[in-house]
Amino acid sequence: MKVEEFNYELPKELIAQTPYNKRDEARLMVLDRKTKTFEHKVFRDIIDYLNKGDCLVINDTKVIPARIFGKKETGANVEFLLLKRLEGDDWEAMVRPGNKLKPGTKVLFGDGILKAQILDVFEGGNRRVKFEYKGIFNEILDQIGLMPLPPYIKEKLKDKSKYQTVYAKYDGSSAAPTAGLHFTNELLEKIKDKGIEIAKVTLHIGIGTFRPVKVENVEDHKMHSEHYYIKKDDANKINLAKQTGHRVISVGTTSCRVLESVSNEQGLVHEAEGDTDIFIYPGYKFKCIDSLITNFHLPESTLIMLVSSLAGRDFVFKAYNEAVKKKYKFFSFGDAMIII
Repeated sequence: MKVEEFNYELPKELIAQTPYNKRDEARLMVLDRKTKTFEHKVFRDIIDYLNKGDCLVINDTKVIPARIFGKKETGANVEFLLLKRLEGDDWEAMVRPGNKLKPGTKVLFGDGILKAQILDVFEGGNRRVKFEYKGIFNEILDQIGLMPLPPYIKEKLKDKSKYQTVYAKYDGSSAAPTAGLHFTNELLEKIKDKGIEIAKVTLHIGIGTFRPVKVENVEDHKMHSEHYYIKKDDANKINLAKQTGHRVISVGTTSCRVLESVSNEQGLVHEAEGDTDIFIYPGYKFKCIDSLITNFHLPESTLIMLVSSLAGRDFVFKAYNEAVKKKYKFFSFGDAMIII
């Protein structure tokens, strides 16, 4: 299977640069796999496609302001993008300029309230970095860091909270689980009132989610690894839906990857914590999820491959072409679809 089979033409003006003022006023495309048809709605209408007894699964990871700017001891400017906590105060980070940041180099951030030393260089160029500081690390990041917006967003984000879901809880992501950005607290309450269970998983998203697939054949691609956990109470909610013939509806590809990583052949899940590098592309047999809420994804990305594996490549690309014609907004701050 060739990566180029997942390419499509997207006018630049359709790449959303700013978030919606009201989250649930984004547009929603409904993809019906049985009839191979779509409907055009507003996101808050999503409740009409959820039934009593269904289980909606959200990813409650929280984006950290992982983009930090500092200076070497020589005074030269540097930039770090924190990708993943390794252990203690050691992190994996993307750095600029890479050729100037060799092991042993020391960097100061925020006039010295955060110090770093390069320990090692990973394959691919990322660095292992050790931080020194007084106080609480995440509070220092909040003070000096910027949200790590994807490279296709050129506008400055005025409100950091707009790149967080309303249910974000556990610090650790370098990117937002963007399908969840459309939910408001009010909409979630209406969903609960309709008798739909809401279960939570946590998957800390790495910046690899934005990286293009650089191999020619899909099967040769190696996924980045991301840390996840799912608690017992949430696993029980998901299993109850499966066992009573109701649907498990994943909010986003990140929730989907957790569920498919921990489920057995019957689609049942269990309390778990670990790292997953699961790669879902056409030919994959889904075990747990029955439906997916997601945004419109980059051409030739692993995310569009995952969506194509659930709804079928031809149907997905028919929907994407329709979205372009109808001038939907694409990517992180863009519009959404639900595959039923």
